[in-house]
Amino acid sequence: MGQAREVMDRLTDVITHPDLKTLGELYAEDAVAVTPDGGEIRGRDGIVAYWRQMTDAIPDGTYESLHAYEVGDTAIDEGFFSGRNTGPIQLPTGETLPPTQKEIKIRGVDLATVKDGKIVEYRLYFDEMDFLEQLGLLPPS
Repeated sequence: MGQAREVMDRLTDVITHPDLKTLGELYAEDAVAVTPDGGEIRGRDGIVAYWRQMTDAIPDGTYESLHAYEVGDTAIDEGFFSGRNTGPIQLPTGETLPPTQKEIKIRGVDLATVKDGKIVEYRLYFDEMDFLEQLGLLPPS
């Protein structure tokens, strides 16, 4: 197992056992993250704030790995993130929604490129509409 795989595994652990201090230590100060719901996020502090919103909304989140790869300095994971929405949901507009108390299970893929033991580039892909639908936040069709 290489450095990228080790760092990605630690990232998964701190997201499912929320520890934002340790999470911040995994990212380089000038890291860049791209997410479906947060867009491009520049800098460690912004990335930690993004994860804070997710771990506040779903504090009991679990991760089920389907595939885990490492190619050079990049780790790639595919799996399911699951949990109950028991905390407030922060919208991109700054508004906050109360918890829905609904269970979610989202399939996603994330990639982390690691240099000198820190994530310098992170990409997360998941179906945001599926996420919102599971939370009951989409209008009926």
